[in-house]
Amino acid sequence: MDKKLTDLREGNTGRVDKIVAGRGATKRLYEMGFNTGARIKIVKNDNGPVIVSLNGNKVALGRGLASKIVLGE
Repeated sequence: MDKKLTDLREGNTGRVDKIVAGRGATKRLYEMGFNTGARIKIVKNDNGPVIVSLNGNKVALGRGLASKIVLGE
């Protein structure tokens, strides 16, 4: 079952499986480091932006953009 980035709770980890978005949003996410296979950890996921740790950096994503990131196991 595919999980979206917004489905995870604080402290959960995952690996980017795919991005389900248009060309512009996909390019933007790839440039930010959300490439296939990238390991992420949720720092904050409540109201407002989703904050993740990616390659040692904290990245904030709006909920709409975060929901386009599908995670695998």
